[in-house]
Amino acid sequence: MESLLLGAGLLLGAYVLVYYNLVKAPPCGGIGSLRGRTAVVTGANSGIGKMTALELARRGARVVLACRSRERGEAAAFDLRQVVVTPVIPALGRLKQEDGELEASLGYIGRLSKKKKVEDFRESGNNEVIFMALDLASLASVRAFATAFLSSEPRLDILIHNAGISSCGRTREAFNLLLRVNHVSPFLLTHLLLPHLRMCAPSRVVVVSSAAHRRGHLDFTRLNHPVIGWRQELRAYADSKLANVLFARELATQLEGTGITCYAAHPGPVNSELFLRHVPGWLCPFLRPLAWLVLRTPGGGAQTPLYCALQEGIEPLSGRYFANCHVEEVPPAARDDQSAHRLWEASKRLAGLEPVEDDNPDEEIQPEDPGAPSSLSTSLPEEPIVSEFSPGKQRSQDFSKLTQRIQVKAEPEPQGS
Repeated sequence: MESLLLGAGLLLGAYVLVYYNLVKAPPCGGIGSLRGRTAVVTGANSGIGKMTALELARRGARVVLACRSRERGEAAAFDLRQVVVTPVIPALGRLKQEDGELEASLGYIGRLSKKKKVEDFRESGNNEVIFMALDLASLASVRAFATAFLSSEPRLDILIHNAGISSCGRTREAFNLLLRVNHVSPFLLTHLLLPHLRMCAPSRVVVVSSAAHRRGHLDFTRLNHPVIGWRQELRAYADSKLANVLFARELATQLEGTGITCYAAHPGPVNSELFLRHVPGWLCPFLRPLAWLVLRTPGGGAQTPLYCALQEGIEPLSGRYFANCHVEEVPPAARDDQSAHRLWEASKRLAGLEPVEDDNPDEEIQPEDPGAPSSLSTSLPEEPIVSEFSPGKQRSQDFSKLTQRIQVKAEPEPQGS
C-alpha cells in the first residue's frame, strides 16, 4: 500500500512539474485599457478566439467577432457581452479569473439582477462586442466583410487572424483549402483592411501560427493543388503554418516605417475544437480526459496572441515568431527572406490582387475566381471594393501595383452550409 501511495505521489508531482513548466501559459500583461480602440478577431465564436475577444472586451475595446456561422457568432457575441462584468461587491464571488479566462455564472448574475440591474455590474457597460459574417474559404466573403467593415467602422487598431482549420473534413475543393483558409484569406483580409490600420497607427496584426511550421516545406510548383487524404492534410497544415510565419515576416518588411507591426504567435498545445474536430467519434471519449490533463485551456492558449497584440515595447520585434509570450527562434525555412517574398507574390495572385502572369514557367499557381462559391461559405452579397496601399521604406516597387484601384466583379454567393 505504501508503495502505491508513493508511486501515486511521484506521478502527481511529475504531472505538476510538467504542467507548470510546459503546459500552463504565462499570463498576458500589456496595455491595461483599450477604450476607444477597435479589434477584429477571426474565428472568435469558440476556443482561443473567443477567449482572446473576451480579454480585449474586458479591457474596453470594441471587438468584432468575424465568424462563418451567424448563429454561433451572434451567440458568442451575446455571451461575451454578458460575461464582461466586474465584481463590484463581494456577492459576485462566483466570478473567477484564471489564466486570462473569465468564467461567470450567467444564471447567478440573472438572479442577482432582480435586486439590481445587471448593467450596474458590467465593466463600464461595454456592449461593443458585435458579430460580422466572414467565411475564409471564400475570397468573395472576405471582400464582402472588408467592404462592410470599412463602411461601418471608423477605425481598426488590432487585427488578429485566429481562425484556421487542420483538416478539409468531407469538403473537396479544386484548390488547397487549408492554404486558402489558413493563409490566403488572412493575407487578402489584411491588405483590404490596411487603410484603417494605417490611419490608426500604431496598430498591430497578429497571425496565429503553430509549432507545426517547423515541419512545413513550401513547394511553389504545387502551392494551390487540392489536398487529398490525411497524409496530405498533415503536410498541408504544416505548410500553411509555415506560410503564416513567412507572411508575418514579409508583412513587417513591407510595412516598415508605417507604424503597423506584425507578429506570428504560437498558442501552444490547446484543448480546443480544432484538436478534436476531425477525430473519429469513438476516439473522443478516450482523448477528452487526456486532453484535459495535458493541454492548455483556450484561455491559456490566448495569452501569446494577446501578448503580441497588447505588449508595449515589442515593436522592434515586428515580423518575429512568439511562443509562451516571448520571441522564439525559427528554423531556416521560416526566416528565408527570399521564400517569404516569393510567397508574398504568389499569395497576391492567389488572392486575386494581381493578374496571373506566366513569368515563371516552373510556378503552377492556379488562380480561382474570387467569387467562386465554397462548400463552407455563407450567403453574402458582394460589392466592388477598392484597396489602397502605402508602402514602407523597402520594396516600394513591389507595392506599386497594389496602389492602383482593384475592381472586383460583383457576384453573389449561393447559399452554403
